[in-house]
Parts: sequence; structure tokens; C-alpha cells
Amino acid sequence: MSAVKYTVVIEKASSNFAAYVPDLPGCVATGDTEEQTLEEIREAIGFHIESLQEHGEPVPEPRTTATAVEVGVMAAG
Repeated sequence: MSAVKYTVVIEKASSNFAAYVPDLPGCVATGDTEEQTLEEIREAIGFHIESLQEHGEPVPEPRTTATAVEVGVMAAG
């Protein structure tokens, strides 16, 4: 089995963190910290792919990428 990399989006909520995988709809996880959330989503991805395979469904190829873009704050005018 070869390794693949899926893009994971992590969002800070009011009391925890949440993560989802754009290329694997329905694959989500939460955690108290970013680190815990990454561990949980890694496990969730494995279970998600395993479930797709067990049901004879195709496993989506990773297609999404992400980057952070720095912007200046613009004054309201």
C-alpha cells in the first residue's frame, strides 16, 4: 500500500478544534487541541477509506491543495 496525502482543514471553534477533508466528504473529526484533532482526523481518514473499500466504492484521489495567504488589513472606508 502506498501513502497518499489528503488536505485537511482545521478550524478553531469556541471550545475545541474541528477538521474535515475536502476530498473525502463526510470525513470529519474534533479534538481539544490542534494536535489531538490531527490525530483524530488521521484515524478518521483511515476508517473512511476502509469503509469505502468494504462497500465497493471508489476511493477519491487527493485533489485539493491549500495555502495561507497573508493580506494587509484595509481600513473601512
